[in-house]
Amino acid sequence: MIDKAFVGRVLPRFEVLAECGAVSAFLRATAAPGCQAAQEGSQLPPTYLFCLEMQGPDPAAMRKLLGIDIGRVLHGEELFVYHAPAHVGDLLAFEPRIADIYDKRAGELEFVVRETRVWRGETAIATLRNTTVVRNG
Repeated sequence: MIDKAFVGRVLPRFEVLAECGAVSAFLRATAAPGCQAAQEGSQLPPTYLFCLEMQGPDPAAMRKLLGIDIGRVLHGEELFVYHAPAHVGDLLAFEPRIADIYDKRAGELEFVVRETRVWRGETAIATLRNTTVVRNG
């Protein structure tokens, strides 16, 4: 069982630049209608903040901290709450924390909820919630 004492634990803050080339590749890969190349200052696609979060120094930091075997992991859900738009060329700060840990089916499934606040300077951009499901059966 994952130790619920980790609830509330804040992971290291990091910054990522929303680079034009990477955003353009994302747009092509997701076949965004009418948009094949990003331009400096254009608004980021709605789910792109998750891609930026995965560019942090250690995308597996939470999983390592909690001792979770990647072979038992399922993607649960994601939720994006936007407070302000983010743009190509923005330097964004990500502040992840473990928001909740709970189980179902007598521990056969464990759920870890990571909540990440995203900032551009002093401006709150978004709150990302990601639920990881761990199979124990």
